[in-house]
Amino acid sequence: MRTNRRTTQKPDFPARTAPRTGSLDELDAVIATCRACPRLVAWREEAARVKRRAFRDWEYWARPVPGFGPSDAPLTVVGLAPAAHGGNRTGRIFTGDPSGDALYAALYDIGLASQPTATHRGDGLGLCRVRITVPVHCAPPDNRPTTTERDTCRPWLARELELLRPTLRAIVVLGAFAWQALLPVLAEAGWQTPRPRPAFGHGAEVMLTHAGDGRPLHLIGGYHPSQRNMSTRTLTPAMLRDVLRRGAEAGGLLALDPQVAADGAGGARTEPGYGRLGARARRGRCPLPREEDAHCPAFGVRRSAFGVRGSGFGVRSSVRR
Repeated sequence: MRTNRRTTQKPDFPARTAPRTGSLDELDAVIATCRACPRLVAWREEAARVKRRAFRDWEYWARPVPGFGPSDAPLTVVGLAPAAHGGNRTGRIFTGDPSGDALYAALYDIGLASQPTATHRGDGLGLCRVRITVPVHCAPPDNRPTTTERDTCRPWLARELELLRPTLRAIVVLGAFAWQALLPVLAEAGWQTPRPRPAFGHGAEVMLTHAGDGRPLHLIGGYHPSQRNMSTRTLTPAMLRDVLRRGAEAGGLLALDPQVAADGAGGARTEPGYGRLGARARRGRCPLPREEDAHCPAFGVRRSAFGVRGSGFGVRSSVRR
């Protein structure tokens, strides 16, 4: 691996800079300038120099990859880090790699993405009130950031969640690394976490309460949609849809009326939890109950009106992955 001779920043650059950002747009722009971790800087730029044969004609992004999605998202999805030839190439998180193929297809299936594929920035993909982010914004060697790199990057995640807090109601956490990275961030931000800290598992559910205003926050754990997990069927598309749907329900984005799911509509999927919502998603509808905004900016079409059924979550954990 070549060592890049460009000036690197001090490790405290995220900690000094993140709290001063006043919006997600500003935060995203500053994240993309970060060079605080020499190993990650060298690796992301080496991947862009060497390239894969299939992407020989691409000009790689080769910078930290910021989060993706609107600033008023009630639901956030937290992954691991960009892939060297995925987000590090395209400049958008979970875009251009098998993990993103699985994630965006699942979000589309439940009506929260405008299309099932993500290939590059400007491909027309939009998310409706869902934000996707990661605890480490640079592609790491072997997809394994060090704990020092995770901790150096932590202020970006902390500030992003702080800016999302006015609307944030639920977080879907994909993978044990993200789970372990996220819990200390939430604790430092005033969210009361159970003791001992809940273990990660696919289907783990935790409800946190903010010490300041008592606001609840639902955490739902799920296996990461890595190529290995998907190919071994440790995680299936149905399992991924289920945790995302549960996160969307906890965030107030989906009303899962059992009768609606049983009836179906227009030949759409009728497995539990979809029904007519799936039909409207396939017609490009954004099934979100936000009366104050009659148009979904991600879809550019009028919203349909749905009620919201609340969900209560305690703590439930299953197998660690």
